[in-house]
Parts: sequence; structure tokens; C-alpha cells
Amino acid sequence: MRLVMEHLSKQFKNRIAVESIDTELREGVYGFLGANGAGKTTLMQMICGIIEPTAGEVKINGENNIQMGERFRDMLGYLPQEFGYTPGFTANDFMLYIASIKGLPPRFAKRKTKELLKLVNLEKDAGRKIRTFSGGMKRRLGIAQALLNDPKILILDEPTAGLDPKERAYFRNIIAEMSKDKIIIISTHIVSDIEYISDQVLIMKKGKFILQGPADELLKEVKNEVWSCRVPNNQWSNFERTHCIANSHVMKEVIEARVISTSSPIEGAIIVEPTLEDLYLKLFSDELQEG
Repeated sequence: MRLVMEHLSKQFKNRIAVESIDTELREGVYGFLGANGAGKTTLMQMICGIIEPTAGEVKINGENNIQMGERFRDMLGYLPQEFGYTPGFTANDFMLYIASIKGLPPRFAKRKTKELLKLVNLEKDAGRKIRTFSGGMKRRLGIAQALLNDPKILILDEPTAGLDPKERAYFRNIIAEMSKDKIIIISTHIVSDIEYISDQVLIMKKGKFILQGPADELLKEVKNEVWSCRVPNNQWSNFERTHCIANSHVMKEVIEARVISTSSPIEGAIIVEPTLEDLYLKLFSDELQEG
């Protein structure tokens, strides 16, 4: 399976949301990482064929995704950022409704619905109305409906929004198990969602991929630039204003800080191993400060 983006661009009036992206994906997990507004959702919608590109195209095994029509939709599973549902439906009814839209045989749909609701820990809630679900339960139902047709291409836009830490960890395990025979794209601004399960991380900023590769390769971009140090309390205000702080912990007389800097931020600072979150903060520090 090959999913290729060729010179893919999308412009809305005077705003360029996605600009001339060229990349190829094969089976595995791909993490699209970027701040809100980076263009991730627009890119996902073009891959899904929901919106047409201004320029370029998406190809599946050499064929244009939009021209493939039903054949492409049969191999696609999609969880949008804003997941729509019918509040009066039970989880079971909703799954069967989505299965009918996808043209799945009734007997297969019933079996698959039961299997997937169990997979996302909603088996005991299958008969409950969706309007009574928590945000995390609705998100898990969204993940289940995306898997109904056993898709070869699974696209998840901010899939862990509303999930608690335990649910997030469970979700990551599910994705890791499914990745052998699927192209799985996870779009997120939450680094921990993709740091350990992605075969490749594609970092997106202002409509472009600025870095792409395995997480351990990308970390070379911030090697020897992450420091651990202790800053006296009376110096912290100025220090925080002039440095990129990844984490801080208030102690009795000092503040222990994790700092991203090309040189030692303070006397006594020591270099520590970088994480993907450190790289993210380095690349997006300007946007985070504006936010």
C-alpha cells in the first residue's frame, strides 16, 4: 500500500493552509505533529477526499484518491476532530447506522460492532444513549466507528481529545497492535500520543512539513541543547522571560528547570537527554509565546 502526496496545496481566499507537500507513506504509524492552526486538519481532509486540493493530488497505489470514489472509501477509516453523532442513538445503534452507510452486510456489521465496542471498553455501555456518555466515551466510540470496515488507511484527527491518561495509554496500545497491515495517520499537538508508537513523525508548521523521520533521528536536531539547572528564586522571573523552559519545579530556595538552549543557560547547568517534547518546544516556541 502506497499513499503519496504530490505537490499538495490548499488555499482559502488569501490564506495558504497547506503548501506544496510531497511525501510517501507505507504501512505503519505516522504522527502528524504541529500546533493548532498548522494545517493538519486541512491536510487530513484532503487525504480523505473531503476537500479538493487547490494544487497537487493524493494517490493511492498510483491512483487519484478522489477519482477512485467508492473503492477509496471502502479502504478508509476516519475520525474527524469534531466527531458528529446522534445523541438519541445508543452506541450499538449508532455503530450499526454507520455500518449501513458504509454498505457493510448486516450480519458482519453486528459481529464487528460487538467486537469493536469491546475493543474500546464500551461493551457494557452498548445499550446506553450517546447523550449520556462522557467526552472520553464519545471519543472511544468515534475510534470504534472508524474501524468498522477494517480500513487499510486509518486517519485519526486529535483522537485522544477528552481521554484520561489511562484511556490514552490503552489507545496507544490498540494502535500499535493494528499497525502491521495499515497506514495509520494520527494528527495531534500532544507529543506523548505519538512519541513511542510512531514509525515516523512528521512535524508540520505553517502548512509545511519542516521535519520528517523516526523520532530518534529527529532528536538529533536538539542534541546537546537540553539542560537541567537550578535557578535561585530571586532570579527566576528574568530567567523565565529570557529562556525556553520545558519544565520547572519549585523547591525551597531554587527552581529546578529543564531548559532548551544552544549554550549553558546558567552556571552549573548539565546537559540531559532530549525528548520529542523538547524538540517540539524548540520549533514552536515562537507560536507558544504568542499564544
